[in-house]
Amino acid sequence: MLPFAAMSATTEAPVASRNAAGTPAAVALLGQGIDEIRSRRRLVRYLVHAEMKKRGSDTLLGNVWWVLDPLLQMAVYVVLVTIIARGLAPDYPLFVFAAILPWKWFSSVVNDATTCVVSRDRLIRQIAFPKIVLPVATATAGVVGFAWGLIPLGLIMLLFIERLTPLVLWIPVIAVVQYVFTLAVAVLVSAANVFFRDLGNITRHGLRLWWYLSPGLYSLDALTQVSIFREHPVLLTVVGMNPFAVLFESYRSVIYGTSDGGLPTSPNLFALVVLLVVSLGLLAASIVVFKRLEANFAKVL
Repeated sequence: MLPFAAMSATTEAPVASRNAAGTPAAVALLGQGIDEIRSRRRLVRYLVHAEMKKRGSDTLLGNVWWVLDPLLQMAVYVVLVTIIARGLAPDYPLFVFAAILPWKWFSSVVNDATTCVVSRDRLIRQIAFPKIVLPVATATAGVVGFAWGLIPLGLIMLLFIERLTPLVLWIPVIAVVQYVFTLAVAVLVSAANVFFRDLGNITRHGLRLWWYLSPGLYSLDALTQVSIFREHPVLLTVVGMNPFAVLFESYRSVIYGTSDGGLPTSPNLFALVVLLVVSLGLLAASIVVFKRLEANFAKVL
C-alpha cells in the first residue's frame, strides 16, 4: 500500500494553504477536506478494496459473515422476544431484521473508524497524504457489507412474500441518508481516537446502549403502550429524534410495513430530509474538526 499512497500523495491536487494567521478558517478547512476526498478518489478506492480484502481474510468465512451474522442475531432476538416475551409484532423475524441490517452497517463502521487512523501510524509518520481518506474508505467499505446483507434480507422476504412490494426500491434512498450520517460519525471518531485512546471502549458500550434505546426490537408505536410514555409524551418525541428511530422506521416501513401487521408503505420523507440536512451539517463539522486536528496526528502517533 505504501507505493500507491506515495504516488497518490504526490501526483494529485496539493493541499490548500493556510490563511495569514496560520490557522485555516472553518470554511477553508471544509473546502480543503472535500477537495482532498474528491482529488484522491483513486486512493479511496484502493483503501476500500484493501479494507474489504482485510475483512475477508481475517476469518474463514470472510465476507460471508455479513450474511450469517445478522441471521444469527435475528435468531437470538426472535427466541428472546417471540418465545419469552410472546412477541411484539407479527412476522417478527422480518420486523427485527429490517433494523439489524442497517445497525450492523453503522456499528461496524464506527468501530472500525476508531482505529482506522491510529492503526496506520507508521504510514502517517512516513508519508504525507490526506488522512481524511482513511475514515472515508472505512465508511464506504461498510456499504459493500450492507449490500451483502441484502442477500439474507431477500431470502427472509421470500418467506413473507405478501410483504414483498416495489416499495423496497426505497432502500437505496434511505441508505444514502444513513451513509451521510455514518460518514459524519466515522470522520469524527477517527480523529478523536488519536487523542483519546479509550474512545474505542467507550464507543462499544455506547453503541450497545444506543441500539437498545432505538426502536430496533420494538416499534415507536409500541412505546405508546408504556405508562411512562403515556404520562410524559415529550419522552416519545425525544425518542423519535434519535437518528436511528428515523432510519429504522423508514427501512421497516418499506420492508415490513406497519407495526400492527399492515403491508409496506412509503417512508416518512419529511423525517428523512430533516435527518439528511442534519447529517450534512454534522459531516461538515466533522470534516472541520478532523482537519484542525490532522496536523498533530504524526506528533501524537
